Amino acid sequence: MGGVTAASLPPILLVLGDEELLATRAVTEAVAKVRSVDPDVDVREYQAGALTVGEIAEMLSPSLFGGRRVLVLRAGQDARKDLATALLAYAKNPDPDVQLVVLHVGGAKGKAFADGLKAAGATVVPAMKLKGHRERVAFVREEIRRSGGKCTEDAAEALIAAVGGDLRDLAAACSQLIADTDGRIGADTVARYYRGRVEVTGFTVADATMIGDVPGALEALRWALHVGVDPVPIADALADGVRTVARVAAAGRGDPYQLASTLGMPAWKIKNAQQRARGWTPEGLVEAMRAAAECNAAVKGGADDRAYALEKAVFSVAAARRGGAR
Repeated sequence: MGGVTAASLPPILLVLGDEELLATRAVTEAVAKVRSVDPDVDVREYQAGALTVGEIAEMLSPSLFGGRRVLVLRAGQDARKDLATALLAYAKNPDPDVQLVVLHVGGAKGKAFADGLKAAGATVVPAMKLKGHRERVAFVREEIRRSGGKCTEDAAEALIAAVGGDLRDLAAACSQLIADTDGRIGADTVARYYRGRVEVTGFTVADATMIGDVPGALEALRWALHVGVDPVPIADALADGVRTVARVAAAGRGDPYQLASTLGMPAWKIKNAQQRARGWTPEGLVEAMRAAAECNAAVKGGADDRAYALEKAVFSVAAARRGGAR
């Protein structure tokens, strides 16, 4: 925290985005910075949707006892209009002894409030969900760098293939690797470390393929084959992924717990498949089933190049999602 002074603390911090890990981390870091200036800082948290203008006025008014305060306002997009107006008026002339931290998921709801805070000069900390594979690779490399280590690009790729794309899982995996190694992390380090986790990669390939993330699916596939996973369970996982989405899509947008008994599968699996079903047409799913069946026949029939059959299936299924024709 070297170099943090009272003058360098932004009076208003807008944490913008819906990635919980990044938002939580932004709040933790903000509070830690204020604590480094004033160890006795008074930190309070509120849900924006439940606050009244009277309460916020009281919290922002100068304290009789002096001392710094941090007010964390969660779910800023839920702030009622009168509250947002009062906060924007405050933001034009904020109290230097108070740091107001507003979390806002971004998006259309409460957009005027977020835009108003930006216009008033709030410091914006982005916490958006990472969209693509490249952003996750950058996240892993930065995560290792923050902890004083070094990570090659192919090591980051291998880690995502082994652990999946969830940021919490990736952050935990990075700190584990840093703790258990000398901090210089290459693909071979990850391969040694995660050799026991290969049973999940067939489903990692299928999940990425079903949402159209071709780079992610191919990385997971190559990683799985690299560490010696048999191609047959990967082909099975892909076929199962297509079949599950098709069945769930046909059942309509019902409650996963109610559909569980009708479809004969666990609610969590239905919930996942409902998310993956977005962007699929019935025609696309028929095409994807045909591609998965061809892949299964090639892999189980002892095709000369089973890796090629699997890669071709990834491309074909993703193409079917984009618009039917391969």
